[in-house]
Amino acid sequence: MDGRLADVTRCIAFHSYKGGTGKTTIASNFAALLAKKGYNVFLLDLDVYAPSIQAYFEMKPKFWINDYLNDEAEVDDVLNDLTHHITESVSSPEGIGKLWVGFSNPKKEEIFKLEGSKHDNTKFQLLRRFIQLREKLVSDYDANYIIIDTSPGIRYWSINSLAIADTYLLALKMGDLDVDGTRKMADDIYSSLTKHGAKSYLLLNRIAGYCVPHAGSKTVGSHMEIPEESDVGTTLSRDVGMEVISSVPCYCDIQFSKKEFLTVLKYPDHPFAKQIEALAESSHIKL
Repeated sequence: MDGRLADVTRCIAFHSYKGGTGKTTIASNFAALLAKKGYNVFLLDLDVYAPSIQAYFEMKPKFWINDYLNDEAEVDDVLNDLTHHITESVSSPEGIGKLWVGFSNPKKEEIFKLEGSKHDNTKFQLLRRFIQLREKLVSDYDANYIIIDTSPGIRYWSINSLAIADTYLLALKMGDLDVDGTRKMADDIYSSLTKHGAKSYLLLNRIAGYCVPHAGSKTVGSHMEIPEESDVGTTLSRDVGMEVISSVPCYCDIQFSKKEFLTVLKYPDHPFAKQIEALAESSHIKL
């Protein structure tokens, strides 16, 4: 890993105001690419209300993160070594890192079990186990990166996920609901979290420019002007005080695919893979 600091672990949380922003797609591809580059990467599905990372790896684990949080399994049990997905995509495995993935259980009863406790002591124990999970990945697994796919919005497990991260990538599309909700979240929670040294960035996703032409600034009828999406992103960035770390165009061949797949491994020359490559090389999040 040519000079990378082995004693440094970056914990990056992908978050959004609402679902459907593509954060899971980006988080999964981002983790896979980092492992391909030689890092030890842990991808944790902590979107406990609607987990979906398992779709990218086509497996049903024996143990889930829910089992660990409920003290029914240990960290070693819930980590799945899926490095073979990386080795199968390269001509030579030399120089690649490791990829471990922890999945959340999508069954409704398991979601209710994790979320339904009304006792403060039980919730404290769950949070304690959650913090210990991060600590063990750092101390026992030589983790370079911990990538967290969070639940959207401001909910109990969303806040817990953000609390253990040092970098937040807030994914959004350019619709009014996403933009207004992101602005509200930045005011409500991100301003408090970043006071303790964490960094937060906007990650614009599915913007026009690939399969959907840019509308540009134009007049509809004789009254309404539609600004370019880049202008909206610039305005939002200024309003919330968060830099735009990446602007990912809408790729219809990915968005409307019937089956989820890791583009960075299956089609490494695809423009989307190049976007993830640029994100991985960002000086803001490199070790």
